Order: sequence, then C-alpha cells, then structure tokens
Amino acid sequence: MKLLSCWLLMLVALSLTSATLLADQPPNIVVILADDLGYGDVGFNGCTDIPTPNLDLLAKEGVRFANGYSSHPFCSPMRAGLMTSRYQHRFGYVTNVAYDPHNTRMGLPVSQTTLAERLRLAGYRTGMVGKWHLGAAAPFHPLKRGFDFFHGFLGGGHDYFTVDTTAQLAENYQAALDHNGQPVGLDGYLTHVLTDQALQFMSTVAADQPYFLYVAYNAPHTPLQAPEEVIARFQSIADPKRRTYAAMVFSLDEQIGRLLREIDARSQREKTLVVFLSDNGGPEKSNGSNNGPLRGEKGEVYEGGIHVPFVMRMTGTLPAGAVFEPPVISIDAARTALELAGAEIPAELDGVNLVPHARGEAKTPPHTALFWRMEHDQKTAVRRGDDKLCEVDGQTQLFNLKHDLSEASDLASGKPEVVAELQELFSQWNSSNQPALFPSFRDYHELLKEFHQQVEADAQAADTP
Repeated sequence: MKLLSCWLLMLVALSLTSATLLADQPPNIVVILADDLGYGDVGFNGCTDIPTPNLDLLAKEGVRFANGYSSHPFCSPMRAGLMTSRYQHRFGYVTNVAYDPHNTRMGLPVSQTTLAERLRLAGYRTGMVGKWHLGAAAPFHPLKRGFDFFHGFLGGGHDYFTVDTTAQLAENYQAALDHNGQPVGLDGYLTHVLTDQALQFMSTVAADQPYFLYVAYNAPHTPLQAPEEVIARFQSIADPKRRTYAAMVFSLDEQIGRLLREIDARSQREKTLVVFLSDNGGPEKSNGSNNGPLRGEKGEVYEGGIHVPFVMRMTGTLPAGAVFEPPVISIDAARTALELAGAEIPAELDGVNLVPHARGEAKTPPHTALFWRMEHDQKTAVRRGDDKLCEVDGQTQLFNLKHDLSEASDLASGKPEVVAELQELFSQWNSSNQPALFPSFRDYHELLKEFHQQVEADAQAADTP
C-alpha cells in the first residue's frame, strides 16, 4: 500500500508539473492573411451580399481595429513588412518581386530577420501555408527563413484548381505547389487544400510546445475561380465577376471557420492569438471586390488601397467585441506576437504591441503617424490623427478622415500649415529609408524580354555571311 501511495503521489506531482508548464507556455500565434479582400466585403464592415459568419464571430469575440492599415497598397512589400515588423522601405522593398527561381536578389533580404526566425529562437514550432511572394530563389525559401513547415507557392498567385508544370507563364500561376521544398500537385480547391495543410501542421505540434502558424490564403486574388456549387449559391448577384468573387470569399470564410474550430477542439482559445487582415484593399475593377465607402483601390495610397479589415482575438487577454479607433498598421501584428511570445525585441522594429492599447492600459495612441511610400515616390501618404496627406502624381491633397472617410473634400488649400507639418513628418521618416532593391516585376520581365531579343539578334547577325 505504501508503494502504491508513492506511485500515486508521483503521478499527481507529474500531472501538476505538466499542467504548470502548459500554463506558463507562451501563447500560440496564428496569422491569417487574405489576398485582395475588399474593405466592404466582410459582414463586420457592413457587407450584405456575402455571408462571412466566421469572420464576423471572430470580430465579435475579439478586437476590431476600425482604422487598420496595410503597410503597402499591394502584395509583396506588405508581406515583407509583416514578416519583419519593419516598414519595408527601411530596406528598399517597395515593389512586387518577379517569379524567378534563379534571381537571388529579388526577395526578402537575408539580412532581415523574420518573425518566424525570432519565434523559433523563442522555442516555437513554425509553419506556413499559402502565398509566400518574398522571392522564389533558394535563399528566400520559407524553410530557410525560419519556418519548419511549408506548403504553398512561392510566386504572387496561383490557379485554384490546376498545376501544369509545362506552362510557360511569366509569373507561373500553374507552377507545382511546394511541400517542404518538394514539388507536388493540387488535388481539390486550393483554398480548401491550404486549410487541410494548416490543420495537418497543427496536428504535428506537441502539446508542450507553442506554435506559430502563418496562413497566407491567395483568395480572393485572381484568377476568379471557385467550386461551381458554391458559385450557384450566389445567383442573386447579377454581375458574374462579383458572383464568383463572392463564392471565393464565402469559401475563404468557411475555411477560416475550420481553423478556428480546430483551435477550440484543442482547448487553445485562451492560449492563441489569432490575427486576421487583408494584405491590401480590393482591386475593384479586376476581381469585383468592394471597398465600401473608401476611395480608390489596390495600388493606391487612398483609403481603398490601404485601409483593410483587421481583427485580433485572444480570449481572456483581449476584450471581446471591442472596437479600437486609433490607427494601427500591419507591422504591428508581428510586434504584438513577439511581445506575447517573450521573444527578443530589437530596437529597429517599427511595429507596436497592440495588446495594452486594446485593453485600455496604454493611454496614448499606438502611433504618432503612419506612412506609405510607393516606388519612385509617385504616390505617398502620411496620416496623423484624423489628418491624412496624399501626394499623388504631383498633386497634394489633405483630408480629414473623421469627417470625410471617402476622401472627397481636399482641404490642402485652406490648411497650408497642416500640409507643411505632415510633409515634414514624412520627410523625417523617409530620410532613413533605402532606395529600391530591385525593379518591379513588370519592368524586370520587360528587361529580360529585351535581353533575349538582343541575344537572338546578335546570334542572327553572327550567322549572316
């Protein structure tokens, strides 16, 4: 009996020790990124023709950042900022990279430490599924940038049903998918497959290890493709482009629901930070998206290009159903994750930990000002409080977003002192930024085309007697 009692006491002690370790374990981090989602295309922002019940529930259970921004109005630079918690302009990442597996310059510089690398150093298991778009050459591969697991594609987009390794497309939307560095096919609808792989990653993580999961869906980015049975649910939408787009967003919401239910099934709701946002505003003309009351679209520094749906949930840590009004930006997501993980925080990070602000513990806004700058400085913007200054193709415009969210009334001529102050703020911020690391993907492919044409012409000239 004494021996049995000792064994029981040992088991109890081990159980208590295990429970204590799990209680002290840093939270899991799940970052979910939509691609080209319109600001007005989620229920919590007023959408009425596309049901998004899972995202609406996430907003209800977490914090909705009413003035949430992307750090760039299009894909690749925003992701560079998200992965580093720095304005990507600090290291010259201001345009989309070309899909070129042989180009070792066009990608997220290896000198920049990623969120995955920092979290792995903090003891996390790290996984990513979906769209990388930070360089297709070997040095930029996710498995070499801090991720233990990767299933997705390296370029800027992908067909949702098809892999064709013989395709000769400039950006290769039909390239084989990449599973931990090996080419694989696509069986099913890509949005579903990416979720399957995300759940597979979660199942491999030990109970006593925190994980970081980056789910970078390419929906609802073009090509506009969805299962026919889902498209059929939206016959009430007359515009065929909008109808397919709606099916893509609805499918995306369903798959996000699967992720959230798995977190609940693993009893991890209170130990998991979930972040959801879009990489930029919707390109309304090309994919049928709707940016609601916002002016402009993807590729512009008006609100429609950079003001995005942005939600964080961590039950028990973040208030449920809260709406946070002061402006925040996508690079804050990484800083928040690092702070919660207890990871090392270098001084050069630009992001801010949003938890104390969302909880009402921080009494000042997260940022004094936010900044945007596109390639060649043809489009720039700065927001301070409610005032936003846009410099677009040589035209200076000032808006008060509190009273004019649609940026319809230019106040620049009547408030020259505010214009001057914001221009000075932008100049100070921009003074430490770097010139562009590489040309845009369109310019790059044009240069390659000209190069090959010249090579062919030289060869023909050499063969001429």
